[in-house]
Amino acid sequence: MYREMVRCKRSYPAITQAELWYEGSITLDVDLMRAAGIREGEKVHVFNSNNGERFHTYAIAGESGSGVVCLNGPAARKGVVGDRIVILTYGLFSDQELENYAPVYVKVDEKNRITDTTVR
Repeated sequence: MYREMVRCKRSYPAITQAELWYEGSITLDVDLMRAAGIREGEKVHVFNSNNGERFHTYAIAGESGSGVVCLNGPAARKGVVGDRIVILTYGLFSDQELENYAPVYVKVDEKNRITDTTVR
């Protein structure tokens, strides 16, 4: 049996841009993607703490060190610049893999710079 578990949680980065006329996705600073183990094109779940919106999309790598968190396409309607969000990724794990399971938590500051990466 496989269980779907949280693989990574990025806590409260702020939305920095919203581009409605884009094909769709979320652009993230590639440094944040690497810290979280998110690959370009990977499905991510996004929860907006300011308005309660929840959606899933895929990640696009943004410029390193930019702190960019840009909602693209229809997702641009799910939040505004300054809203704080949570970004989650999930993975399928066998019971055997779960013996060593530990999700990664990435925290950021007000400019979306990494302040802490914890494996728990």
